[in-house]
Amino acid sequence: MSKKSIKALFAFDGLLAKAFDGYVEREAQIEMAQAIEAAIDSETSICIEAGTGTGKTFAYLVPAIKAADDSDKKIIISTGTKNLQDQLYFRDLPSIFDALGIHKERALLKGRNNYLCRYRLEQNLDSGRFKSRSMADTLVKVKQWTNKTVSGDLTQCPDLNDNDPLWSYVTSTNENCLGADCPDYADCYLVKARQKAMEADLVVVNHHLLLADMVLKEDGFGELLPEADIVIADEAHQVAAIAHAFYGHRLTSRQVNELCRDAELEAMTTAKDDRQLSVAVRRVEGAVNEIRLKLGDSGKKINWLQLDIKVRNDLLLELLREMKALSKRLDLNATRSKGLDACHRRSVEILQSLVLFEDKDLAKDSVRWVETYRTGFAIVETPLDVSEAFAQSRLDHGAQTWVFTSATLSQARKFDHFKSQLGLDSANELMLESPFDYQNQSLLYVPRDLPDPRNPKYIESWFNKIFPLVETNKGGSFLLFTSYYALNKVRELIESKIESSKLMVQGERPKNELIEAFREQGDAVLLATSSFWEGVDVKGMALSLVVIDKLPFAAPDEPLIEAKVQSMRKQGKNPFYDLQIPEAITALKQGAGRLIRDQKDQGVLVLCDPRLVANNYGKEFLTSLPELPRTRSQKLVIEFLENLNQ
Repeated sequence: MSKKSIKALFAFDGLLAKAFDGYVEREAQIEMAQAIEAAIDSETSICIEAGTGTGKTFAYLVPAIKAADDSDKKIIISTGTKNLQDQLYFRDLPSIFDALGIHKERALLKGRNNYLCRYRLEQNLDSGRFKSRSMADTLVKVKQWTNKTVSGDLTQCPDLNDNDPLWSYVTSTNENCLGADCPDYADCYLVKARQKAMEADLVVVNHHLLLADMVLKEDGFGELLPEADIVIADEAHQVAAIAHAFYGHRLTSRQVNELCRDAELEAMTTAKDDRQLSVAVRRVEGAVNEIRLKLGDSGKKINWLQLDIKVRNDLLLELLREMKALSKRLDLNATRSKGLDACHRRSVEILQSLVLFEDKDLAKDSVRWVETYRTGFAIVETPLDVSEAFAQSRLDHGAQTWVFTSATLSQARKFDHFKSQLGLDSANELMLESPFDYQNQSLLYVPRDLPDPRNPKYIESWFNKIFPLVETNKGGSFLLFTSYYALNKVRELIESKIESSKLMVQGERPKNELIEAFREQGDAVLLATSSFWEGVDVKGMALSLVVIDKLPFAAPDEPLIEAKVQSMRKQGKNPFYDLQIPEAITALKQGAGRLIRDQKDQGVLVLCDPRLVANNYGKEFLTSLPELPRTRSQKLVIEFLENLNQ
């Protein structure tokens, strides 16, 4: 490819048009690509909100690839999910490279927990210790899969489901990886993937890996990612939340239990004569179980300072005592094997974390909480504000150009909240409207006469307003909820009113499998919460009605939100307007964005919260959405749904 302009590449008779059937020249896409090229040339950063249908993937890939070809720039592209990573690497990048006639080395790199660990696979096969026969059978199938795979990427293994408990048996963690001491180091899939990434011109990663590289720097093998000139973060609205996890500290029961399991494996093979080692392991497991029992119900986040002071003081004492005993036992056996030596090192790190979480060590301007799961728990501490830390990490990273893009970066057409979260004050801004004809393709309905969402009768009243629309809709319906409580209540109300084959509920099947079944059904009704508000793409009549139960304000007792609110009040700020509304607007825009995904899509978006109309701040939400025609008439909505093209 000669050094053609961006405009020429995207033109109706350009290289892209010649390579892709049905290609349409889009002004917004060209404007976005030109803005990114300008940012690369001037070595500046830019935040770009690109409405659905802009074609933002091509708009950032083309100028990035062009810079790699013209100026030998190194590029990192970071995405929100592994699915989007795979789509970029296996579908979008090859087709654009071919269209432009460019060849550059590219690599796909995921977190270590996606790659098969040969050592742990063999170690667990040899132990014969499994919780069920099916786990043993699956492990054998994974072993057989190793003869076919080149990458070792377990997401490509057909016999291993996303939620399979076997994952921790066949992958390594930062803690249990033996690194260069591993007998399988020469054949390590993770090492090979990282080596390929270091040599590539363009690397596709996800936000967790990007943040790990920016913050941790060390991850068993040194640098995770190569030095880059350009970093592009797609689905960038997720970055701030992920950054909080990386700029803090976390200790989980899973870390402790995995150490216990690995120590027990080593005790069975290389330290059979030390029975006290197995005893020490079981005592640590008992202490972990005792903590979980003390914490009560699962699915809770409890602010550390709101725990009963006696519970707080006693919570980790027994675990600390038993971990010291296990660590001492491992120290006595550490010279027997690399595995025992690694277990001892991990026990020391866990002890350091336990000491860190003593009350006196609560850092200033941070929040600590305990999170409970069905069989485990996590203790988390994170700073309230990551903007300075993230800004410093960007400087240390060395990339000259950073591009942050998403369909949902702004609130009421302003980037202030997003930029302030990540310390991007000097970054340029660009807002691009969706090319979709919302005026003719869609309708926004805000029902009349709904009570306040806090009213105990709200859900029943909501259902009476919504079910006639679901009945009328010829296509598929998304009923999106802000809580599992509301979802389950509506499930009880709707189960007897529609065919069981049409009703789909989050959690019944893996997310990807559920979405595929919904798509194929064509007229299904899906009940889901927050994880389905984004990253779901269903085109055509298979999704023609999206209903959101109420404005998605974060739970006020969620520890990080609660601590931020208190901190902002002390600073004289208004946390409702400066934090809670912007966060809720981003979530609402994501949910609303599920409806119109294509030039030919049609449908109705229903926002069921009277505060949209009754309160002044409702205008902030409505201004942030695309300009859909609005109505409060149920009759008009039913007529619109009846007239949808099938």
